[in-house]
Amino acid sequence: MKNISSICIAAGLLLGLPLGHTAMAQGAMPPPPVQVAAPLSRKITLWDEYTGRFEAREQVEVRARVSGFIEKIHFQDGQPVKKGDLLFTIDQRSFQFTADAAQAEVERAKAQVALAENEVERAEGLTRNQTITVRDLDQRKANLASARALLASAEANLKQAQLNLEWTEVRAPISGRISDRRVDAGNLISGGQGATLLTNIISIDPVNFVFEASEADYIRYTRFMQNGNRAPGRQNPLPVRVRLADETEWKREGKLEFVDNQLNARSGTIRARAIFENKDQFLTPGTFGRMQLFAGEVDALLVPDAVIVSDQTMKIVLTVGPENKIVPKPVSLGPIVDGLRVVRGGLAPDDKVVINGLANPMVRPGAPVQPQPGEIKPPPARP
Repeated sequence: MKNISSICIAAGLLLGLPLGHTAMAQGAMPPPPVQVAAPLSRKITLWDEYTGRFEAREQVEVRARVSGFIEKIHFQDGQPVKKGDLLFTIDQRSFQFTADAAQAEVERAKAQVALAENEVERAEGLTRNQTITVRDLDQRKANLASARALLASAEANLKQAQLNLEWTEVRAPISGRISDRRVDAGNLISGGQGATLLTNIISIDPVNFVFEASEADYIRYTRFMQNGNRAPGRQNPLPVRVRLADETEWKREGKLEFVDNQLNARSGTIRARAIFENKDQFLTPGTFGRMQLFAGEVDALLVPDAVIVSDQTMKIVLTVGPENKIVPKPVSLGPIVDGLRVVRGGLAPDDKVVINGLANPMVRPGAPVQPQPGEIKPPPARP
């Protein structure tokens, strides 16, 4: 066999054939078979992804407006509360006494007004008979005006006393979920400026999702809306969807509600906010999530994610050229849609993408292959 091989090689050299042709004549390996297919072309909905955090739409620190001793607490730590629910009662006795004294002062002022009115009425008749002078009438009118002013002041003091009495009942300013109590019954608390923190309440339905977008994304979305794709504003907000760390599907849907009025000069990002319903109260403020923001509908080329090869800093898709040789094509990639990777640039609709046979070491740039027809399809949906 060695002699036959030597003869074949020598004959090939005498005929001027390259060594590779000579090897082929000896039965060298044929080009490996690969399966190829054109990229899947379809209209898709693009979604940009962001990481953010859920936040309460409303958050209130509950503090008393008057000072006093906590007499009773009317809630359980962490329970849902409605706006107006009674939370704390402050000892009301001193406030009740002040309100009663203010009420008595109002009654006394009313009696003084009634007396002054009678004196003015009597003086007017005596003045016509010239029994008293006009000066005496003016004095009595001044006394009436003073009595009425004292009545107005007494009524204002009564309203303030009644308001302070009302403030001894600390009620929930918003609906939501209450935190734990920060004081117990029997403690002396301060009201007004520098008031003691009693607890806090956050709203839980709906809930906000706050995230930051880059300057490039902000400019792109602004142009997208200015081109008439979707009018900006609350009347026609962009749809969003979110999933938590342990979720694989985007089932929670919401709407983009707010974009800040300026970019952060240090980070080059802009703050934005979406709103989500939370009827089951599962979404807790402070939780991180991954959000997708609607980025429009476009005609796109899609390929399986497995056919994309990394070459240092580039992503490459192997294709078969006219001479049935492997031609690498650098590509720019988009998100995964329906289980396939979006190719934003680098591929043409009629390119023959190698979708099967990449594991063969002979399938490399410039190598000849035997292309076989295939088809790119979205993977079957999970049950």
